[in-house]
Amino acid sequence: MEKTINMELLLRWYSEIVGEDAQEVTVLPQAGSSRTYVRLQGSRPLIGVYGASAEENKSFITLSKHFRQAHLPVPKVYRVSDDGHHYLQEDLGTVSLFEALAEARTSGHFTANDVSLLRKTIEWLPALQFDGDKGLDYDVCYPQATFNARSVNWDLNYFKYAYLKAVAVEFQEDRLEDDFQQLTTDLLEIGPHAFLYRDFQSRNVLLRQGEPWFIDFQGGRKGPIHYDVVSFLWQAKARIPRAIKTSLITAYLDKVEAYVPIDREKFTAQLRLFVLFRSLQVLGAYGFRGYFERKAHFLESIPFALENVQELLSEDCSLVSRYPELTATLRRIINKKIACKEKSKTETSNSRLSHQELTIQITSFSFKRGIPSDESPNGGGFVFDCRAIHNPGRYAEYKTLTGMDQPVIAFLDKEPAMASFLEQVYALVDESVNTYLRRGFDHLMVSFGCTGGQHRSVYAAEHLAAHLQQVPGVSVKLVHREQQKHS
Repeated sequence: MEKTINMELLLRWYSEIVGEDAQEVTVLPQAGSSRTYVRLQGSRPLIGVYGASAEENKSFITLSKHFRQAHLPVPKVYRVSDDGHHYLQEDLGTVSLFEALAEARTSGHFTANDVSLLRKTIEWLPALQFDGDKGLDYDVCYPQATFNARSVNWDLNYFKYAYLKAVAVEFQEDRLEDDFQQLTTDLLEIGPHAFLYRDFQSRNVLLRQGEPWFIDFQGGRKGPIHYDVVSFLWQAKARIPRAIKTSLITAYLDKVEAYVPIDREKFTAQLRLFVLFRSLQVLGAYGFRGYFERKAHFLESIPFALENVQELLSEDCSLVSRYPELTATLRRIINKKIACKEKSKTETSNSRLSHQELTIQITSFSFKRGIPSDESPNGGGFVFDCRAIHNPGRYAEYKTLTGMDQPVIAFLDKEPAMASFLEQVYALVDESVNTYLRRGFDHLMVSFGCTGGQHRSVYAAEHLAAHLQQVPGVSVKLVHREQQKHS
C-alpha cells in the first residue's frame, strides 16, 4: 500500500488531462484531515489528493459522481489510482466561506453580502440532502452507512474521554451514561432522514464566482436533516447572530417543503437537541486535537462551543430535567471557566491598582537585517525564531502578501508547527507578563524573526498581540519592522 504521495503519478495525470505539464506545484496546508492536497497549476489548475484510507477516498469519489449526476455543485474527479489512494479532482479555488466571513466574525457585524452568502449556502442544503439521497447506495459511506446508536455513542464517548476527563470536572459516570442512553434514544427518533453531510460548515464551502461549492462530504451517511443545519449555524467560531440564524432556518425550511411536509415549530424545537449533541461532539474533537495532539488553535475554539452550550441551557429548561447529570456536568464546566476567568481578571486588576502600566512591544523582523534593539532602560526580552515553520513565502501566490493578509493567515492557521510554536510562546510570555505586572515593571519586548520578516514572524506577532491586548494593565505596541507598520 502507498504510504506517501506519488507526485510523479499526479503530474502525469495532469499532463494527460490538460495537454501540457504543470508549471507549479503547491502542497496545501493540512486542516483537520490526514489527506494531502496538492495544487497543480498551469493553464488550468487541478487538485491532486493522497489519502491513506482507500475506503474513505472511495466514499468521496463515489459521492462526488453521484452528486454531479444530480447537478449539485461539487468537484469533479478526473482520475483515480488502482489502489484507491490517489485521485485528481477539479480545483474550486482558494476562498472558503469561512475566510469570506472573517471580518464579520471578528466585528460581529454581518453585512447584507455576508447574509446573502450564508443564505445561498443553506438554501443548497436541502438539494444536497434530498436530491443527494435519491438512488444513493449508502453502503459506500465511510465509516458508517447510517446515523445509528453506534455512531452516536462514538461521539458521546469522544466527549467523555477526550474532553470531559481532560478538564478534570467532577461527574457521576453511571448517571452520565444513563443520560447518554436517553439522548441516543431521543436523537434516533427524530426525522425526516435524508443524506446527512455531517461536516456541513463554512470551511467546507468554497466560493466560485460568488456561488457556493461543496467539499469534504465523505463522512456523510443517512440521517436526520437537523444535524447539518446545526453544524452550519452553530459552528463554534461562526458567531452568527440569533436574528440571522432565525431567518436562515426559515430560508432552509422554505426549500425543504419542496421535498417533504415539515412542522416548523416541531423542527425548531428538535434543533435544540442537535445543538446539544453537536456541541458535545465538537468539544470531544477539539479536546482530542488540543489536549492530546497538542494543537493549541483547537483549544482556542472551545470557549465558542461552550458559549453555544451556555445559551442552550439558559433557553431550554426541559434539557435539565431530561438529562440531569449531563446538564449539571456542563454547568460545572461553564462555571469553572467563568471562575478561572474572573480570578485572572481580579489578580491582574489588583496588580494594576498598585503598579504602573506595562508596555509590551511586539516586533516582527528579518534575521537578514539583524535582531531589533530594545531602547528601554533595561533592554532585553524574548526573541523567537520562526524559521523552522513551513514558509508560505516559498509559493508564488503568497510572495507579495504578508502575515496580515487572509490567504497567508489561512495557510498558517492550518500549519500544526505554528500552533505548537505559539502555544509555547504564550506560556513563556504569559508567565513573564504576570510577574512583570506583580513586580511593577513597565516594559517588555518580544520579537519574532523569520527569513524575510514578511509572513511567519508577522503572523506570530499579530497573534501574540491579540492574545495580550485584553489583559488589564497591559498596553501593546505592535511593530512590523520590514513592512514599516506600527500600531
